[in-house]
Amino acid sequence: MIQKILNTFKEISKLPKISIKFKNSNSQSIDNYEVTYRYFTKPHRFKIIKNKSIGVAIIDFNLYQNFDEYYKIINGKNSSAYYARKASKRGYEFIEIDRRDYIDDIYEINTSSLTRQGKKMSNSYLKKVKEYQDKSNYRYFGVIDKNGKLLSYCNIGFYGEFTLISTLLGHKKYLNDGIMYLMLVEFTKLMFEEYQKDGYRYIMYDTFFGASDGLKKFKKKLGFKPYRVTWIWEN
Repeated sequence: MIQKILNTFKEISKLPKISIKFKNSNSQSIDNYEVTYRYFTKPHRFKIIKNKSIGVAIIDFNLYQNFDEYYKIINGKNSSAYYARKASKRGYEFIEIDRRDYIDDIYEINTSSLTRQGKKMSNSYLKKVKEYQDKSNYRYFGVIDKNGKLLSYCNIGFYGEFTLISTLLGHKKYLNDGIMYLMLVEFTKLMFEEYQKDGYRYIMYDTFFGASDGLKKFKKKLGFKPYRVTWIWEN
């Protein structure tokens, strides 16, 4: 046990360090910003570290000149780019959505599997939501089939220098078609082409520590890397 703890601290000490700013604007909810910032920076259960500071899964746009450079590192045999192309060839499409238009589809996605990454689905996902309230600094995306049926969805928060993948779920029956890879590859492309000019430089997808082996592999294939992050509040 002691050796395992020592190995973990050794791994942490080797992580690259970055600082990422929360920035608020008048068009966005400062309450939502503050809640997220406090959650990220509150003491972790290990006390000596902050809650979302170690092994944070990040795509750093400062490492790439453009989307094509990023695409090269996620391309190849059985890569995320390969599976995204597979999904596209099968007629799936990445779109921005209004969740109110897909209440039945979202419920079907949520209940298509009672476990995700080895954990039971929270009861909140198993209850049908009748009305969604959008957050002002969030945008909502999905992947639909040829008939317009929603098969996966993603809720993404915008926080100044970074975007946060808050919720990402797909219908179990269609996961092998590459719909989740299509979702995030296309969103990353959108980041390069649209949001980067507004100062967004990072995508965050929770952390590597505590994630299942399958989820870690998924993140790595998409170019996410673990970092030690210092979160900075800036109005």
